[in-house]
Amino acid sequence: MGSLADRTADYFETLARLTRDASVTDRAGRPLTIGAGIEEFLAHGRAAHDAGHKLIFIGNGASATMASHYALDFSKNGGIRSLALNDAALLTALVNDVGGEAIFAEQIGYHAREGDVLVAISSSGSSPNILNAVERARDAGCRVITFSGFDTENPLRLSGDLNFHVAGDEYGFVEVAHNALIHAILDLSLGWGTADDRNPGALKRRRLAAEQR
Repeated sequence: MGSLADRTADYFETLARLTRDASVTDRAGRPLTIGAGIEEFLAHGRAAHDAGHKLIFIGNGASATMASHYALDFSKNGGIRSLALNDAALLTALVNDVGGEAIFAEQIGYHAREGDVLVAISSSGSSPNILNAVERARDAGCRVITFSGFDTENPLRLSGDLNFHVAGDEYGFVEVAHNALIHAILDLSLGWGTADDRNPGALKRRRLAAEQR
C-alpha cells in the first residue's frame, strides 16, 4: 500500500482520467465526441427554451443536489428555462401516496409538456424511479438526456437521445465527473475561454479591470 500522498495523487489522476474519458452516445448508440455532445445538449436546451419549453432535471441523493444546482444555474446564468423535481414536501407526499418508484414519473405527468427536455442523472443508471420518469417523459413527447456511470450497458444509458457515461465503479468518481461535465456544458455555453466569456468570474474580472483603468 502506498503512502497517503501517493494515493491522493492517484485518486485525483483517476478522477481526471474518468472525466476526460467520459463517453457520449446518441439514441442509436453511436459514439460522439464530448464536444459534439455538449453542442447537442445546448442545441436541445436552447431550442426548448426558445419554443417556450424547459429543461427538467432529476436525480437521487447526490444526483438530486446536482438537479437542483443546475436547474438554478441554467435558469439564472445560462438563460435556459429549467426546473428540478426535488421539492421536499411533494416528494414525501408522493412517496406516501404512490411509492418511491413513481415520485418522478408522477411529477413528469404534472409538469412535462411535449418539447421539454428531461435531464436524468444517475450514477448506476438503474434506479427504477429515474427509469420510470424517462418512460413517462417519452410518452409526453420530451427529449431525454442522460448522465450515468458504472456498467456501460446500464438501462439509463440506453434510453436517452443523448447519453453521457462515466466508466467508473465508485460513486465519488462518477458523481464528481457528472458535476464537472454538466458545469462544463454551462460554462462553455457562456463563452468560457473566449474574450466574450459571460461566466460570473469573468464578468467580475472585466469589471474590476475597467475600474482600475
